[in-house]
This record gives sequence, structure tokens and C-alpha cells, in this order.
Amino acid sequence: MTGKTRFSPPDLLRLGDRIAVLPVIHGSGQFSQTVRRWMLEQDFDCVAVPLPASFQEPVESAILDLPHPSIVIQTPSPKFPSFGESYDPEASVSDDDETIDPDDDPASYVPIDPCQPVIMAIRAAMGEHIARAYVDLETDPFQPFSSLMPDPFAVRQVSAERFAAAVLPSLPRPADRQTRARILHMASRLAELEERFERILYVTNVMHWPWVREAYTEWFSRDAASRNELPDSPERPQHDEVQTPVRYSIDPRTLMFLFGELPYITGLYERARRELDNDEDVQIDGVKELLIAARQSYRDELKQFARRITPLHLSKCLQYIRNLSLMSRRMTPDLITIVNAAKQIMGDQYALHVAQLANQYAYAELPLADQTDEPISEVRLGIDQVRLPDGEVLSMVNRLPGPPFSWRTLELKRNPSNPEKHRWKYQWNPHSQCSYPPEDERIENFRTRVFDRAKAIIGNDLARTEKFTTSVKDGIDIRDTLRHWYDKDIYVKVIPPSRGTLDACVMLFDSPSDPRDYPWRTTWFAEHKDESTLAFYATNFGEEMVGPGIGLARYGGALFLYPPVWIPEIWTDPRLDYAETLEERLIAAACLHSRGRQIAMLSTLPPGGGWRRLARRHRKTLVHVPLNSFSDEQVQQLRMVHVLNGREVRSYAEEFIRRV
Repeated sequence: MTGKTRFSPPDLLRLGDRIAVLPVIHGSGQFSQTVRRWMLEQDFDCVAVPLPASFQEPVESAILDLPHPSIVIQTPSPKFPSFGESYDPEASVSDDDETIDPDDDPASYVPIDPCQPVIMAIRAAMGEHIARAYVDLETDPFQPFSSLMPDPFAVRQVSAERFAAAVLPSLPRPADRQTRARILHMASRLAELEERFERILYVTNVMHWPWVREAYTEWFSRDAASRNELPDSPERPQHDEVQTPVRYSIDPRTLMFLFGELPYITGLYERARRELDNDEDVQIDGVKELLIAARQSYRDELKQFARRITPLHLSKCLQYIRNLSLMSRRMTPDLITIVNAAKQIMGDQYALHVAQLANQYAYAELPLADQTDEPISEVRLGIDQVRLPDGEVLSMVNRLPGPPFSWRTLELKRNPSNPEKHRWKYQWNPHSQCSYPPEDERIENFRTRVFDRAKAIIGNDLARTEKFTTSVKDGIDIRDTLRHWYDKDIYVKVIPPSRGTLDACVMLFDSPSDPRDYPWRTTWFAEHKDESTLAFYATNFGEEMVGPGIGLARYGGALFLYPPVWIPEIWTDPRLDYAETLEERLIAAACLHSRGRQIAMLSTLPPGGGWRRLARRHRKTLVHVPLNSFSDEQVQQLRMVHVLNGREVRSYAEEFIRRV
């Protein structure tokens, strides 16, 4: 068995003989894993983090309650007039000033995020009872020093040393005075820690580590007298007077602005930690799990209206996500990339479920560990903003800044709320309804394809073979030619022209159909010569309102008569009362009103003896077209029928009818 390596950091990441430096990108799950791996593989007696000492008590108190997320906020100190200035309390706040002055100093905060490398270092140190040192300078206000960094996923394939060496040439030297003072202070504090501890791990921003190393080297290049004089020198950075940081809970709906990773992915990291699972591939496998979980949520909500999402669809979506990420020069996708790919492959409805599920953190509602204290106030977050419990809105900066946030837009047609559905249902006029023209065009094109397929089947049934003489007729019949190979003759196909025409088509999408599932039965007549007379049974459109005057139903079965003719309502016609089921009534109506001898029938299974006897009663023949010969996705889309409450609704229906 092997234990921990005593203390062996790589030379590039070593300060002196006692300090190991681990440069990280804040807000990265991959770097938090790297921190944990370093602490498991090596033996440290102190962990130094780039936070001021004033944050130690609230941050460590909040870490004890992980995986419940929280935030520690330090508000700026109140500003008073300088010596010699007068102070007018009535003039300090205007009566109509209800917003934040953009010139006010922002508050600073520390996100208690399980995927923050610094939080992981403190959490692991507390679990192992290792000393913690908060070595940053107390500053008011705080000025962050950050920039765009390479995708941290690269650290999964290369060591932290190689990653730090690769980004080193692109790291800018700090330009602001506060950052330089902070770096000098952290270097001097690390030098002080060397006198007390033998094995120190310093976790810091990858933007800071070369300059901390430089300041540390300069510190030890001084002679002993210079070092002793430095504390009283003006060169020594001085702490600012700061407010006591306060810990708050987070509105679960705004966790997206706290976590460095997606809340859903953060929950998977925490689940792997709690269940002692391997979490090396969580960041990539988590995207797959997100898509699968969104599929189940999508099915649960839409039920029969949900389109079928197959493993092939998910594979194409993941491939599209990869390509979009590479085009953005990233190795891992962000939220807008995932949702955009889901929209393009599976439609708006599924993309909405992906977006909503990505913002859900599995442990957001977990109770706090210590229930004896007073309840912690809750705040709501935005991009660099917070709404405090008293309603005050403050601008904020992150003391552990990760990749920058930015607003990007993606148009998705949202689901209507229940109050909207009830209002639209109440306002429905039962004496006016019509179809949605784009859907009419799609279903008529599909009816034409079924007719063509049925005609081909009729022709194949009438085909015969004969020996080749002077013409190959309709092509060589390979089967009969091989069957009579010993005759050394060639046989050809002869397909006679079909007699009569097809003018009726019965489509049975769900057979056997339960009448309780399809209470809406009606007959629609053509508005122009390119439409069929349509009789069908479907689900109740009033139960699924998608817009004002727009309902959604699902076909169970339909009868098409083309060219269109006027027929009595088949669902009340007494001549068809002998039919016992919904399917039989459609078939009987087709036989009654068809002028041709054949009727195209689209269904999953061939018609049985009962249906064929029903057709012979009217001297008709059923030509079966298998339903599985068409794309299942196409069929599911065609089964959706939007019902409009009058022709005037067509002018705005497109705004509410979304691709399921």
C-alpha cells in the first residue's frame, strides 16, 4: 500500500522549500478536483487562500453547511465628508433617487460554491483539521484582477504545472495599485507562514501566481535589516477599515449567477462526492445526463403531445454541441450552446426543459446543518448585482472571479401559464373554428404520398412475368430469371396500368382507439380545391390551449376524400350506425363516399377479416400502406392539429404555435 507523498510539488510551482503554489481558474469544477487531488496525494500542514482574514469566520461557517449554497457579502464602508467639508443630511439623498448611483463603490462577495477551487481547499482542510491562513489584504473597495482564460477542461489532460506554464506568457502584469499592494502583502504573509509551518499549500488565481512569486523572490533578496524595517515603511501595504462580512442564503432561481459551473452540473459533482463515485468525467457526462433528464421532464409534461426523442437525436444534439463549442474556441459548452443545440435538433419545447433543468441545483432546498441559529436571510442575484432582503440593490464584484458573465439572447416560445390557459378557454367561441393553413399543407402532402404508395402497391399486385422476347417491358425480373436458370431464359416484368382512381384514404394512427381518449369527432370541409374533405376523431383541443383562440389536439384517425366532396356528418349519419368502433366508422364512411374501388388505408397492422368484410359489403378493397414505412418523427408531427377560433386568429397564430 502507498500513502501520501510527503511534500513534492513541481519546481515551477514551488516557493522556497516549504510552499507549493497551485494556480487555479476560479469557478472551475476541473480545478476544484485538482485541488482535492493535490491535498490527497501530498501532506500539507497549512493551506493559504487569497481571502482577507475578515472573511474567515462567515466563509467557514457557510462551508460547514455545504452542499447548501450561500454567499458572503462585504458591503463598502460608509463614506463621510473629509475634514473641513460640511455635511447636509437632507441633501445627501434625493426624494426621487430610487436607483443605485453607478459611481458608488461596489460590495464584494465570496461565493460558497462546491466547484470553487478555493472553497474546495478550505473545505478539505477543515475536514482534515489542517490550519487555514487567509493571506489577502483587507481592501475597501475591492478591485478584481481577471481576464479571459483558456478552457479549464484542459487541466484534465495535462498537469497543473504544464497548464500554468502554457498560460504564463499571456498573463498581464497588474496595472492597478491595489492589486500590486495585495500581491506584495500575500508574498510577505507567505514568508511569515514559512516560519510556523513546514508544508504550505497556496491556492491562488492563475493571474496572480507569477507576480506573487516575483514579489516573494524580491522579499528574500533583501537583507535581514531591510526586511525588519519594512513593516514600519510606507512601502508596506496597509489594511483598510472594512465592514464585517455577512452570510446570506440564495434564491434557488438565481443560483446561475453564483456558481461557476451550471447548477445542474454542480449538483452532479456534489452527488458524486456524497456517494463516493468517480467524478473525473462529470463535466462531460453531466451534459449527457442533463439532456436525458430533460427528455423525461419533457415527456412528463407534454405526455401524448411530446415528440419521440431517440438516442440518435441525443447523439446528434451532443455532436452539434461539440461543434458549436469548438467554433467558440471552447472545449466545454456553456448554457447558451446547449440550449441552442437542443432547440435546433429537438424543438423549442424540449429546449425550454433543458434550460430550466440546467438551472436546478439538487441540494438547493437542503436544510442547514445547524438549526439552532436564527434563519439566514435570502438574497436574489443577477450579473454583478444583488437584491438584499430589505429590497436594496447593490452592485457587486467577486473576490474569486471566474469566467465573465454576459447576457446573450435566444428566442424560445414559452409555455403558457395555467391562468392564461383558463382565460383562453373561457373566452372560446364554440360556434367558430378553423384549421391552421401550414398544417393543412403538410397533411395534404402526406396524403398525396400515401396515395402514391398505395398505387405502387396496387401495381405490384397486378404484375406478372414473362419470357424475354423483344423488349424488357418494365424491367428484368431477377427472381424468376434465377428460378429458371437451367432454361437459360431471361424473364421480364409486365405491370399493367392500374384501373380506376384513388379518392379515399383512411389513416389510423392509434388502433385500437379508446373512445374516451378521443372525444372530439367532427368533419371539416375543404376551403379550396387543393384540400380534402376531412373527417376525424382526436383528443379534446379545449384541454390544451396554447394561445388566445388556439387549441391543440392529436389525431387518432382520419378520413381524407380527394377531390373534395360534400358529405353528411359521418359521426351522426344513421347509415353508418352499424359500425361499432371509431375505426370501423371511418372505414365505412370511406366505403360509402368513395367513387373508386380501392381505398388506401394507413395503419400499423394490415386490416383484419372484419374490416375486409366491411369493405366487401360496399364492393370495395382496402389497400394497406404500413405506417412504419414513414418516419415516426414525421408521423408524430402530423398528428398534431391546432384548432383556431375563427379565421382572424390566423393573423397571429404563428406567434403562439411552436414546434413541439
